Amino acid sequence: MVEGRLNLEPEVQQIFQAIDNNRNFLLSGGAGSGKTYSLVSVIRQVIAENPTIKVACMTYTNAAVREIEERVNHKNLNVSTIHDFLWDNIKHFQKELKEAVISLANDENVTKISIDGINPVPDDFYNNLEDGIQYKEYLKLREGIISHDELLIIANYLFEKYPKLSSIVKDKYKFIFIDEYQDTSKDVVETFLTHFEKSTRKNIIGFFGDAMQSIYDDGIGNLDEYKGDDPSTVKEIKKEQNRRNPQKVIDLANKLRTDGIRQVPFADMKAPNMTADGTMKQGTILFLYSTSDDISDVEHYLTQNYAWDFNNSEETKELNLTHNLIADKAGFRTLMNIYDRDHILSFRGRIKRFIKDNNITTDFSENTFGEVIHILQDGKSGRELNAVSPTNTMQIFIDNNTELYDYAKSLNYSEFSKMYVDKDQLLDDKKQDENDENKKGSKRDNLIRHLFKIQNNISLYQNKKYNEFLRVTDFRLHITSTASKRALKINIDNLINVGNKTVEEVINDAHEKGICLIDDKLTTFKEENPYLYNQVKDVEYHEFQKLYKYLEGQTPFSTQHKTKGAEFNNVLVILDNGGWNNYNFEKMFLGTATASVLVRTQKIFYVCCTRAKENLGVFFHNPSVQVIAKAKEWFGDENVIDIGE
Repeated sequence: MVEGRLNLEPEVQQIFQAIDNNRNFLLSGGAGSGKTYSLVSVIRQVIAENPTIKVACMTYTNAAVREIEERVNHKNLNVSTIHDFLWDNIKHFQKELKEAVISLANDENVTKISIDGINPVPDDFYNNLEDGIQYKEYLKLREGIISHDELLIIANYLFEKYPKLSSIVKDKYKFIFIDEYQDTSKDVVETFLTHFEKSTRKNIIGFFGDAMQSIYDDGIGNLDEYKGDDPSTVKEIKKEQNRRNPQKVIDLANKLRTDGIRQVPFADMKAPNMTADGTMKQGTILFLYSTSDDISDVEHYLTQNYAWDFNNSEETKELNLTHNLIADKAGFRTLMNIYDRDHILSFRGRIKRFIKDNNITTDFSENTFGEVIHILQDGKSGRELNAVSPTNTMQIFIDNNTELYDYAKSLNYSEFSKMYVDKDQLLDDKKQDENDENKKGSKRDNLIRHLFKIQNNISLYQNKKYNEFLRVTDFRLHITSTASKRALKINIDNLINVGNKTVEEVINDAHEKGICLIDDKLTTFKEENPYLYNQVKDVEYHEFQKLYKYLEGQTPFSTQHKTKGAEFNNVLVILDNGGWNNYNFEKMFLGTATASVLVRTQKIFYVCCTRAKENLGVFFHNPSVQVIAKAKEWFGDENVIDIGE
């Protein structure tokens, strides 16, 4: 055996057998199995055996990026996101990039790439583009700026059309490893496993992940169509140990898995799920229910009977299905409604779709939104009128927000129709705890980013992190004397007392006091998004402070999706059955959901349960007798408790 391989764990030895046979491989491992540990071992050994070759590693989580970069610090290792990797390898081929964007924009089957008002897009559309096609956080196709989703489609197109591109990447990287493969776009997997095959050059593609943890709809989920025993297929290697969870959580998780992997405790004294005397932690699993849906009752029960501490966000996490369910508890409902429940914007979308679906070519660039509505509704009745009128839900919202609707109708239609509003602009890049790092490529908009800068100043000062505060405050430019330091103290002390001030008042205060100056990005945002800015500016600033605490990991709340990859001593999972199309926890327990809903719900539940390092609590509001019976089968009779009694 090659030197150094004898000391590797069995699964990694199997990976190298696949590598020796020039086979692409997949390491499948359940939650807590140490897939990242295996990935690091593979990279180290590959570099040890091939010290002159380059290795690419793509991963999604900040923790994994840090761990890989810290533990394998080598000049020939390139660790990045998939998006950054693809862009780095196509950005210099500007002629081909321009052709790709135009071709895809003209392809009726590609719905995600289109240039409004131009159909078809002429071949010379980008000829005078000074900076070429650019990849940024936002999308402006008219100006040649693509964003995350478009990049994956365009890269796939280029690798399919130009096999030489695959040869170039293969020559550069003899090994390409993809972590959390199940969340990778189908376009990306097709690029690496189908289009790469058109090149005769040799390299190895390795995937690491868990099909049971594929909880995003835009991910490939599994590699079943690529796996097999034939040398041309992907060799699957299973890792069935569990280093994280106590015995009772492992037993529950095995009942939820549907892919044949049955996890066993990792027999190692150093594993987190082992006690100091070498025995396996048992942990606790509780299925709690009540006719009341007041979560504070659940928190009180766990605090009183099991000593859970909901004030410690690093130790204890409460997982909800969506941010919307958390908004009321965490105190940022008004902001959430602005970014996620604005039915005037829903009506705008209805109008845009009508114009597109009916191939209406009228130039509305000089019209207001209200004028466009009038033009489209004029002379219509019955079904035709309904098609360009608000739905009942939209109309109720409009009736309750008449001033906002009147303002929307006064806006230029072309500008208003391009305005993008999504909850990711408010909520993206949530940390699991205060020690987590911000990810690359946050989707937060420039208004929320500016408010974060203000609150970051306030937070650092309040927490007596004065050196860090001095590094980030814009006032640092004016600190030239003791008097200026006194002025800074007065200014920041005054800024902290926000009281009932609005967002705009605090923005102006922070600017006037020199703490956080209004920059070009915020000014541009106000000019380009007046509809959104005019709503947020009137929200009381203390509500944003609550959002800040939530996003900075200073509360016990998290969504079930955002927690993937994290782990906590105590985990409370709230099973909510509120009208979700994609999830149904009751039918999951009963096994009566449609196949797609059942699989999706099982996976999100599996991910949640396996976050627990010590204790797991699951709360189900008012379950049926049948659900309780199934819960007793999964959790044990003694662990199914009616806390309302």
